This record gives sequence, C-alpha cells and structure tokens, in this order.
Amino acid sequence: MVAAAFAREAGYRLLALSVDYNQRHRLELASARRIAHVLGAERHVMLPLDLAAFGGSALTADIDVPKDGVQPGIPVTYVPARNTIFLSLALGWAEAAGARDLFIGVNALDYSGYPDCRPEFIAAFEGLAELATKAGVEGSPFRIHAPLQDMTKADIVREAARLKIDPALSWSCYDPAPGGLHCGVCDSCRLRKKGFAEAGFPDPTAYAV
Repeated sequence: MVAAAFAREAGYRLLALSVDYNQRHRLELASARRIAHVLGAERHVMLPLDLAAFGGSALTADIDVPKDGVQPGIPVTYVPARNTIFLSLALGWAEAAGARDLFIGVNALDYSGYPDCRPEFIAAFEGLAELATKAGVEGSPFRIHAPLQDMTKADIVREAARLKIDPALSWSCYDPAPGGLHCGVCDSCRLRKKGFAEAGFPDPTAYAV
C-alpha cells in the first residue's frame, strides 16, 4: 500500500497486480482491491496462480503458521521463490504495457528474514530484467523500486500518515482468525503491532489476541 502511494506521489500512473496464489491469508486479496481503488489504479489485475500445488510453505500447505514470536533464520512461512515469481509476472505485464518502472513493497529491516526481500535480490532482478526482455535488450531497461527496503515498520507507519492513507485498509496476518480478524501472534502481526507502537500511532487493526 505505502509503496504504491510512493509511486503515485512521484507522479507514476498505477497498474496494480495482485496474485491469488491460493494463500492461507486470502483476505489480503480483498484488501488489495480496496487499496487499488483508493489509490486510483488505472487497472488492477488479480492473477490466479495456484502455488499450493507446489506447497513447501506454511502459507500454501498444511503446515502450522508459527505463533511463538519472530525467530532467527528463514521461517516456514517463506514461500519458495515467491517474489521472483511475482516480479517476473509484473515484468511481463510492464513490458506489454510499455511501463519501465516496477514498485514492490519488500522490507529488509523489520521482516521475517525472507531472502527475496533483500537489496541484493532486487538489484539482481533488475539486471535479469534487462537481459531477459526485448525492451532491455533494445536499450530500454526496467527499474525495480523498493521504497520500503530500508525502513522500519515504524517508518512505514509514519509514511502512511504523511501520505494520508488509511493503514486499516492493509492486511498483514498470515493466519486470519474467525470473523476476519488478524490473529495477533504470527510473525507478521507481531511486526505490525511493533511498527504502530514504535511510531506512536494508534493501531486500527482488529486482532483476535
């Protein structure tokens, strides 16, 4: 949400891509629709791609989502190559649409340790995009923007306030509780709570715990 708002603030026209990969936290898809509408996206594509067919993650397979705190190392909520897949899809649409700037909301400070959120990954994918596309080969390279990369969650909350976007529109929880509530204890919920507390802003999120 905040990454898209940065793009809008910088004067970019918005084409929004969400991937329905049969994730456990499917409520994020409804959230994505609301955000795309509020931010004035010219088009919002909801692309079906069933990564549950591969499994290998607590978000796509019958594996419990950890609820005992943010742990070191790469957690079982890591979805194999997810951001590589997502950026590849976004790259294909960008080339078809004549766009050259891709925005992704990855963060490498307050995060769960996913390898595909790191600056090295973003830089490497930008190089791949130049090699792998007609546009890149013909001298019209792509730029991958990750404006949240070096921000804490508190920084992101402050930016949402500055940009005047409602953080209640966003969804973070990996394992939603009954009634459409954030569970409150998965890694993502804990990091979300931490961000609001450290920023000194009231947290509008409805948590089960």
